[in-house]
Amino acid sequence: MKRTTEASSNYDGLEKMSTIDLITSINKEDQTVPFAIEKELKSIEKFIDAAYEKMENGGRLFYLGAGTSGRLGIVDASECPPTYGVPFDLVNGIIAGGDGAIRKAVEFAEDDQEQGWKDLLENGIKKGDVVVGIAASGTTPYVIGAIKKANENGVLTCGLSCNEGSPLSKEANYSITPVVGPEFVTGSTRMKAGTAQKLVLNMISTSLMIKLGKVQGNRMVDMQLSNHKLVDRGTKMVQEKTGVDYEIAKQLLLDNGSVREAVNFYFSNK
Repeated sequence: MKRTTEASSNYDGLEKMSTIDLITSINKEDQTVPFAIEKELKSIEKFIDAAYEKMENGGRLFYLGAGTSGRLGIVDASECPPTYGVPFDLVNGIIAGGDGAIRKAVEFAEDDQEQGWKDLLENGIKKGDVVVGIAASGTTPYVIGAIKKANENGVLTCGLSCNEGSPLSKEANYSITPVVGPEFVTGSTRMKAGTAQKLVLNMISTSLMIKLGKVQGNRMVDMQLSNHKLVDRGTKMVQEKTGVDYEIAKQLLLDNGSVREAVNFYFSNK
């Protein structure tokens, strides 16, 4: 397998570059990422539709990865409840080495091919759920081992990696492979590969939440009211839907807990 994620950078003598040359070059490299993802849109579409079918029937979504890949999955998962008002266990992020690895790397955690499935079991994985294995290289034992076991247990699987023909892409039911090429700093996959993974995960979770009915028009009608900014945003959304003044809209929102419920209450009692 050719690992383009480990190929030598298109640049050399980085330590001799000026600041403007460094950031201009990084920016130039970053601009290639959306085009790599564009080539994978059909694959992304097929996976989202398959995942939606599972989740519409009560399935949950799990992201599983090590290092940067694991952290990206946790970020995406953790943003779903406040953004869309879904239960905290609907979208789950699991990282090799446990929660402590979110902040500090746990040595060799990614090399344990049995632990990934054990971690999924601890989180109640079941047939009907969906697992996305995330690994820039596509070779991480922690992820591949978990995907194999998930397949054996009838769990829908997807592999998100950045190398063509990787073991992960061959093992998973669905494969998403944005090939972003060599990193600016050779092998530093937290850069372009990480950006590609973040964008793809955003596509997956956002599309699923929309398809599950968590957005009306273009509004997050079920978002949690966890700070003043979100209360203000929600109040204005209620105003827009009902035509009442700001203070009445705010009280409706606070009394009912979400934009959706506030609007429903208003029209059902009008």
